[in-house]
Amino acid sequence: MRVVESLRMAWRALRGNRMRAALTMLGIIIGVAAVIALITAGQAATSSVTSSIQALGSNLISVSPVRTSGTVLYPQDASWLLQVVPQIKADAPLIEASVTAAYQSSSWSTVVIGTTPAALTIEGRTLAAGRFISSQDVSASRNVAVLGQTVAQNLFPARNPLRQTISVNGNPFTVIGVLQATGGAFGANADNVIIVPINAAEWVAGTTELTGIEAEARSAAIAPLAVAQITAVLNHRFASTNAATVISQDQILSTLSTITGTLTLMLGGIAGISLLVGGVGIMNIMLVTVSERTREIGLRKAMGASRRAILTQFLIESSLLSLAGGMIGVLVGVSLSLLLTHLLGAGSVPISAVLLALGFSLVVGIVFGIWPAANASRLDPVQALYQS
Repeated sequence: MRVVESLRMAWRALRGNRMRAALTMLGIIIGVAAVIALITAGQAATSSVTSSIQALGSNLISVSPVRTSGTVLYPQDASWLLQVVPQIKADAPLIEASVTAAYQSSSWSTVVIGTTPAALTIEGRTLAAGRFISSQDVSASRNVAVLGQTVAQNLFPARNPLRQTISVNGNPFTVIGVLQATGGAFGANADNVIIVPINAAEWVAGTTELTGIEAEARSAAIAPLAVAQITAVLNHRFASTNAATVISQDQILSTLSTITGTLTLMLGGIAGISLLVGGVGIMNIMLVTVSERTREIGLRKAMGASRRAILTQFLIESSLLSLAGGMIGVLVGVSLSLLLTHLLGAGSVPISAVLLALGFSLVVGIVFGIWPAANASRLDPVQALYQS
């Protein structure tokens, strides 16, 4: 019954100073809302980027030559790699260059990628319209192009791009296909590309040297072995211990999970600081409350109230203040989180973040309420009654 009565008294005390209680809770509300929203944002961003990478398939392996080690790869090296590494079932050479594409009065800065037909399957891409480059296009050195969605929308906002002729750095290319949108990660737009036959890209880029090679392991289980084999044969061929950077999608995802997990914890920690600031506000207000209610405390002690009862009373008040702010903060934080997940198109509100923020707000109320409550419990009843 004493706890119930203490709760009633605490509620009456807070209702008697509504404005002050609301302003005191504001720090807790902001802190709790920030913790939930930032953790949700971190997890949603992680989910979005992970989905983009997983869309490429867990069997994808990227090979990038280390130029400082003297490694230079050419289109025929992709065929050689396929022969000497049995763990891969397909690969595609890549030549990339930044270009300006134009159609009539429209122009757009993009990236041209020269490759072979195998790239479509290796990257897990699909077509929205038309067809992909074929073996005949490569062997005949045809000036044909497949547009990413970003390029297609900017050069052809109101018409069908198929069979139209575009200019790529002044060179004419006929559009034969348009890729489905895939999105991007870390600021890179995978839809802002023009894919052409490898030999057509050689004279657009002005080089026959490869930017890299994309390979597909025969299964996800042997992808690590394929990475090791590719690394070994390239190091042997170029007499180097670091001839190329070879990495699988699983390795990228593992690194990504570590980075984003750390970032999410940092975001939650930064938001948690505002909760501590809110706790300081609660402590200050409770100290003022104790000072204002000195005579009340003296009267209760004179009537037989123990130090423990006074301590409990003010701890309940600070905890109630913090918990009420925490509950309002949860409502605000969940609303913001739902908006963020809608805008990012990924993720969900983590229940763990809600419980963590709410529990932390209650702990803050108790911890920062101890000193004012202890001060109140130590007041001498005689001095308290006659204090002016």
